[in-house]
Amino acid sequence: MSIEGKVILLTGGTSGIGEGCARYFAQQGAKLAFSSIQGVVGAQMEAELQAAGHQAVFIEADISDEDSVRALVQETVDTFGCIDCLMSNAGAWREGTVTDFNEDDWNLLMGVNVKGNFQLLKHVVPVMQVQGKGTVLITTSVAAFVGFPAHALYCASKAALEALIRCMATDYAGVIRVVGICPGTIDTPMLRASCAGWDMPEDELLADVAKKIPVRRLGTPEDVAKAAAFLLSDDAGYINGSSLMMEGGTLALPPW
Repeated sequence: MSIEGKVILLTGGTSGIGEGCARYFAQQGAKLAFSSIQGVVGAQMEAELQAAGHQAVFIEADISDEDSVRALVQETVDTFGCIDCLMSNAGAWREGTVTDFNEDDWNLLMGVNVKGNFQLLKHVVPVMQVQGKGTVLITTSVAAFVGFPAHALYCASKAALEALIRCMATDYAGVIRVVGICPGTIDTPMLRASCAGWDMPEDELLADVAKKIPVRRLGTPEDVAKAAAFLLSDDAGYINGSSLMMEGGTLALPPW
């Protein structure tokens, strides 16, 4: 299940799941280009990873902006010569029902979670076609399959990615393998931000949630990183057009 020597482009790589993946991929010997809009944090991570002897470069980029995406892909190719794997992980989150809908939330969530992926793939796919091979891994969410209360737009954006994975697997059959990973309750800054407004203190609330998950704990970014590394490896070569659930058994729970 080795990703050693593979050139991996990772978006959303400076926080939460993305940071966990960036660190793990570098430790496993991948040649890593990681990006986000957090320039200062990214530069610090790059220095840290390089000091540890890893091949990792940070490229500041906003996937909702096509010029930024074009530059990100070109700089990755200029640096490493190819893109073996893409992990499209950058995402945005907002709460709200359909009656809370507003233009700003639509532009943010659909601009990053959906349009951002389309723009990224628009520029990465031609690189992989010239190479004659490549693997794309998209971070979706169990929110694509569960109707989380007051998450209408977020759930819709993640469901769109599941459909995209299936379409790409057929459109680029024989050249690009396309898979998804669906995190559940992972202990990240985004999860903790969702605790705002509850009567219970954050740590107590998350401890209570953990008790209800069949594995009896929250997931960690490293949990996702290890599964993602497998999906990007050649050992996962027959997995295509589908997504791996990373939710500790949450979807197996009955509704009572």
